Amino acid sequence: MAKRGTATGWKLPSDEREMLLRRFPPRYANVIADHVTLRVGATPMTPLPRRPKTARIVGRADDGTSLECLVVELDGTTDRPDGSTYHITWSLGPERRARESNDVLRDQGWDPLSSSIHLRLEPARF
Repeated sequence: MAKRGTATGWKLPSDEREMLLRRFPPRYANVIADHVTLRVGATPMTPLPRRPKTARIVGRADDGTSLECLVVELDGTTDRPDGSTYHITWSLGPERRARESNDVLRDQGWDPLSSSIHLRLEPARF
């Protein structure tokens, strides 16, 4: 697992997080629901990303056993530069790790929402 401070991306402001938690009640006990990763393996010298012009939740994935995540579109794309999908790991069951959202999205895909949800994101290191 990456050490704290070695990833860059965007944090959800607390009011956005609370609104989304009401809209999408977590299915599993370990609630993450706080960030979108851009890059893992960052150093303290890695610059923070710019704030996206548009950010919206466009889909959802759930493996049906212990991991759910929300798919995020940033400036018109859900594709992260590393080939994975922008997302917010929403909730996890025991023994699961947030990074496993990438596997679920790659292997099982995701379901689009009937309408997207705009959100604010703040550049961050975590």
